[in-house]
Amino acid sequence: MVILSIIGILAFLALIYGPQAWIRIVMARHAQERADFPGTGGELARHLLDEAGLKDVKVERVDGGDHYSPHEKAVRLQASNFDGKSLTAVAVAAHEVGHALQDNDGYLPLQIRQKLAAYCITIEQTGSVLLFATPFVFALTRSPAVLVAEVVVALGILFSNVVIHLFTLPTEFNASFKRALPLLSRYLPRDDMPAAQSVLKAAAFTYVAGALVSLLDIARWLRVLRF
Repeated sequence: MVILSIIGILAFLALIYGPQAWIRIVMARHAQERADFPGTGGELARHLLDEAGLKDVKVERVDGGDHYSPHEKAVRLQASNFDGKSLTAVAVAAHEVGHALQDNDGYLPLQIRQKLAAYCITIEQTGSVLLFATPFVFALTRSPAVLVAEVVVALGILFSNVVIHLFTLPTEFNASFKRALPLLSRYLPRDDMPAAQSVLKAAAFTYVAGALVSLLDIARWLRVLRF
């Protein structure tokens, strides 16, 4: 029984952290600087945006993760991708430009994702507050039914955050393979395209990895509540 429990815990942790580890490995594998590349990821992003007529979209270096902000019309790349001349740098830059192209085209899944993302933090905070308040509610009401109802609602709210992250997957795959990949095929040597596809796939799964980490938060609450 103990061995099965350990195997189950390890399997769960592999499910949670495995995708993140795979993403980091793929990104690192193709992050070597390439002397034959004419420009950096930031320069490629600027070129692709200008070529698409999106001169109003900014390209910025940031300390956080790579992303596109529809509200501020900005492609934001971490320093290694903004300044780097590597397959990872140019592929990630093209992926974020893909989101800018989606925004310009009025791509519906991106619009829905933006609306859902606006509620993401509120949903998570509300769920956490409800779960934190559970012992106090039970102490006041002494009603197991109220306790169970509150826990179910709170966990449902937290799990909805996972669903929101998973909902972004079609948007991410569209940015990688319908937008970025055709752009890269015009600039990269044919021999580099398989590696570029791997990086684009890793970029697309970033939000899925984030959703799985959200599951770990739910598991922690269940352990605190001794479910």
